Amino acid sequence: MARLPNLRMGRVPDAPALSVRDPWPGDGDRGARLIKGELEVGGAVQYLQQGAWHALGGSPDLRAGAHSFSWLRDLRALGTDAARLKARGLVADWIANPPPDPIAHRPDIVGARITAWLGHYDFFAATADDAFRQRLMARLVSDARGLSAALPAEELDARALTALKGLIAAAVALREQGGFLARALRFLPQEITRQILPDGCHAERSPAAQLAALQDLTEMRALLQSAQTAPPPALTGAIDRMSPALRLMRHGDGGLALFNGTREESDALITLVLNQAGRGGRSPSSLSEGGFHRMQAGRTVLIVDCGAPPPPGVDRRTHAGTLSMEMSVGRDRLIVNCGAFPAGPPEWRDASRATAAHSTLVIADTNSSELRPEGLGRRPQVVDAQRQEAAGAHWLDASHDGWRKPFGAIHRRRLYMAESGEDVRGEDLIESPDPQPFTLRFHLHPDVQANLQQDGATVLLRLRSGSFWRLRADGARLTLEDSIYLGGAEPRRSEQVVLTGFADGPQQVKWALSKVERAG
Repeated sequence: MARLPNLRMGRVPDAPALSVRDPWPGDGDRGARLIKGELEVGGAVQYLQQGAWHALGGSPDLRAGAHSFSWLRDLRALGTDAARLKARGLVADWIANPPPDPIAHRPDIVGARITAWLGHYDFFAATADDAFRQRLMARLVSDARGLSAALPAEELDARALTALKGLIAAAVALREQGGFLARALRFLPQEITRQILPDGCHAERSPAAQLAALQDLTEMRALLQSAQTAPPPALTGAIDRMSPALRLMRHGDGGLALFNGTREESDALITLVLNQAGRGGRSPSSLSEGGFHRMQAGRTVLIVDCGAPPPPGVDRRTHAGTLSMEMSVGRDRLIVNCGAFPAGPPEWRDASRATAAHSTLVIADTNSSELRPEGLGRRPQVVDAQRQEAAGAHWLDASHDGWRKPFGAIHRRRLYMAESGEDVRGEDLIESPDPQPFTLRFHLHPDVQANLQQDGATVLLRLRSGSFWRLRADGARLTLEDSIYLGGAEPRRSEQVVLTGFADGPQQVKWALSKVERAG
């Protein structure tokens, strides 16, 4: 068993020994909403005013966002005296009346809060009176010592990195409190090994987790460098591996692909994180352990999830989206998954995780993985992908056995992209001993206008840029139906192309996406 540090408070410093600066941009518009008492987290809104800490409701993600204080960067971005006083008032109120909500005292939230209070100290605390600063520093010391005792936090999947980051920030700023840095550096390498796969993909197989983990790791490296402490090799190695993997997960608009609990996120933020990581170059075409494949030609990008779902313990946000795909043309997203609304109502989270919320095939209205509140039950055991490239063209042949247990069925998806990027073809095949009803979905980005043609087998798609693409299908009935897009700042109505049929023996559905010069 790990030896725990001495939890006696000791002397409380008057101020941080070394300045800790939050490196990420805030949103002044969200800061203005905070002045009015509205906190936005992941598209959901929470009422947040002084005196309301004990009454916070909403989803666990929404409450976690409130208690993390990461929104201080939004008030800082607003930059007014009112924003400064709002930040100070909310911090003072939290310290005076610590909320009983267990989420507020979870190691990752404590780590995020320590980092936020130290990272914005000069904004909301440096000009405050001595009494406020003394209470703040005392709470920081107390929380850091409790966090140190709580490590390792292995049950927190990617969130354990945020806990470690908070302890490193405390070690840098509170040098009188010995032992913090040694304890953080003791657990950091093993946590990196547990979470970061050899190909640089995060173990959760989520672009959102990939971005968040890379942010945490680059912050840790910067904190250690500011304290003139050499970062451990495991830290620098993980950053070097994760950056190219994150590039693979970006569309032409710079945002993230919507797999496993992910929203688009800001192009500017992702670019800043990659710049902070310090490794340039092109994205790889595939991740051998993570299982994502990127097919790119001309202005077209196709990203496909060909990996087995993550194991128990890191599958909290995993979706039943095996073999789902997304496609963008330049800065226009065309084919998408529905995305995620983690801070929203539970029914929204459940719906967004279903196979039907992804651009892939569904057998008998049954998810390819069994969805449970804290992860997955039944899931594909074998997911295989073979890839070829020749003369600029791409072929991908993938399959999974997620429906083997309920139906004895295998889903195989074959994809082809021409050298120009303007001709994408697919075949979805069901191998099953018994007849099975199936649905093949292509969710469209809300900016795409879709029109079903008179032949009943073709949909004309107009992108935001004004270019046209045609989706044709053979082997199934084609309809155009409503959908929902959760990848942006707020939920938006959208449409989906739906192919339905009945697989009697091996059933193959062929489809093609091709650019057309004009609507006629």
